[in-house]
Amino acid sequence: MSLSKNPAFNLKAVLQETNIAADTLRAWERRYGLPMPQRTAGGHRLYSQYDIETIKWLLARQAEGLSISRAVDSWNEQIASNSDPLAGVTPSTFSTIQLTPAIYISPDTNLDSLRAQWIAACMKFSEANSEQVLNQAFSMFPVESVCMEILQKGMVEIGGLWYENKASVQQEHFASGLAMRRLDALLSASPAPSRNQTVLVGCPPNEWHTFTPLLLSLLLRRRGLNVIYLGANVPTDRFDQAVTSVQANLIVLVSQALVSAATLQLTALTLSGLRIPVGFGGRIFNMRPEIVDHIPGHYLGNSIDSSLEEIERLLKGNVKTQKLKTTTQDYLAAYQAFVSKRSHIESKVKELVQPLSISPDSLQSAIQYLGDNIAAALQLGDMEHVTDEMEWLKVLLQSHQRSAQELVDFMNHYSRAIDNQINGQGEPIKAWLKTQASQEV
Repeated sequence: MSLSKNPAFNLKAVLQETNIAADTLRAWERRYGLPMPQRTAGGHRLYSQYDIETIKWLLARQAEGLSISRAVDSWNEQIASNSDPLAGVTPSTFSTIQLTPAIYISPDTNLDSLRAQWIAACMKFSEANSEQVLNQAFSMFPVESVCMEILQKGMVEIGGLWYENKASVQQEHFASGLAMRRLDALLSASPAPSRNQTVLVGCPPNEWHTFTPLLLSLLLRRRGLNVIYLGANVPTDRFDQAVTSVQANLIVLVSQALVSAATLQLTALTLSGLRIPVGFGGRIFNMRPEIVDHIPGHYLGNSIDSSLEEIERLLKGNVKTQKLKTTTQDYLAAYQAFVSKRSHIESKVKELVQPLSISPDSLQSAIQYLGDNIAAALQLGDMEHVTDEMEWLKVLLQSHQRSAQELVDFMNHYSRAIDNQINGQGEPIKAWLKTQASQEV
C-alpha cells in the first residue's frame, strides 16, 4: 500500500506522532522546504501521511549522526534519481498511534537558551533530552554555530560547575561523552574534501583530552580540507610516519595540560626536521602564554576562530620563523637531577607524609601528578607553570574534607625529600614549593 499524500492531519497530531518540536518542524519547512504541508483557508497547516513518514525518515537520519542539512541533501539526491526514499515504508494509521507527549518541545530557541537546556539535561543524565536539544539546534542553526555555542561553551560551563563543586566528575564525563559522540558522527558525515591540502591533527604523548582537536578537525573538514584526525596520545614517531605517508601540508598539535605541553615541545622539535609547518594550541597556552616562546612551531591563538584563520594563513605559505627561548642552565641541571632521582624523591615523600584519611592510591596519584608537572615545568623553564595545575591537589583534599594545612605539610615534606636526594640542584623546585606553602598558610 502506498503512502497517502492527501492532507488530513493538523500540526498537533503530527507533533504527537513524530515527537518533533514545533519550532524544529517550522524551521525545516522554512529553510529546506521539507516537508511542505498544504494550508487551510484560514492558513493552518495540513499534513499527509507521506509528510509524516518524511519527518520520521529525516529524524532517523539524524539519529544515525547526519546533520539535518546532510539528511535533506540525501533525500533530494534520491528524489533527483527518481528513487523514492519512502519506497517500501508501511503506512501507519492514527488508530494505532501512541499519542505520547513529545520528549522535548522548547519555547526558547536561541542558542544561549538551547545551551542552558542541554547543560540541564546532561546534569540530569538524560540522554534522550540532551540529544533532542541538539537535534533541535542542528535543525535551526548551522553546524558550526551549534558546535561552538552549545557543545564547546557548554563543556566550558560544565567544567566551571565542577570547579565550583556544583557538578560531579560523573556529570562532566557524561556530557563529554555525548558531545564527543556527536562530533564523531558529524565528522564521519562530512562531505568529501574539495581542496587538495592535507592537515594532520592530533594530541602529543600524554594528552588524552580530544574535544578541541576533534572539533577543530570537523570545522576544517567543513572548509573543504582533507583532515586526518589521529586522536589522543599519539607517539612522536607515529606523527612522523603519518606526515610522510599522507604528504601533509600542515601538522596541528593540541595540548590542554602542562605535562602534554612538554611532550608537545619534544614532538614539535622532532617534526621540525621535516620542513612542514607545525601549528599548536590548547588550554595550557592560554593560561601560560610564556610557554609559547619555547615551542618550535606557530601558535594558533587562544580560540577556535583564531586557530582556523591562522591555519588558513599557514596553508597559504605565510610562515614566519620564530625565535625560541632556551631553558636556563640552573633549570636544565634541576631537570636532569629530578628525573634521575625522581623515584627516590617520591619514596622519601611517602615516608615523611603522615597518614591521611584518603586512600594510598589517591596519595600515589597526587605524588605522581605533582612529579609529572614539576618535570614538565623544569623542561619548559619556569616552575610557576605548575601553580595553576595545583588546583587538582586542592580539589582532592577538599573532596576528602581535609584542611589546607595538610597541603602545606605535603609541600614541606616534598621540599625535604628534594634536599635529601638532589641537594643544591633542586633550588628552583624548593623555591616554588616554599612560595606555594606560604600562600596556603
